Amino acid sequence: MVAVRELMPRSPGADLPAPGHGHDGLMTAYWINVYKKIVDEAKVAAYAELAGPALRAAGDTFLARGLPELTYEAGETTRTVLIAFDSVEAAQAAHDSAAYQKALAALDGGAVRDLRIVPGL
Repeated sequence: MVAVRELMPRSPGADLPAPGHGHDGLMTAYWINVYKKIVDEAKVAAYAELAGPALRAAGDTFLARGLPELTYEAGETTRTVLIAFDSVEAAQAAHDSAAYQKALAALDGGAVRDLRIVPGL
């Protein structure tokens, strides 16, 4: 006999963790990086070349990157990066890792940024 559950269509995302929770059951955290001002594009490119692999190695998932399509209220047309981590601790560990610190050294004042880590709901 086939279980009823096997006959029911699966909804999209059925295997994903609960909203706000990472794959390990901990609260998801979001790394939000807003580039307020680009001072040196070459330094930003050097940073990006090192930061991407460093953050992926730390278990991140890039969700959005680039300029906004729309802005409202006091919105600014600034480059923004949104990354998900399994937890605030994982995001902090990624930031503090030797590989990411090397990326920050390459940035070396090439941009004025607002970087924050926000816990998911």
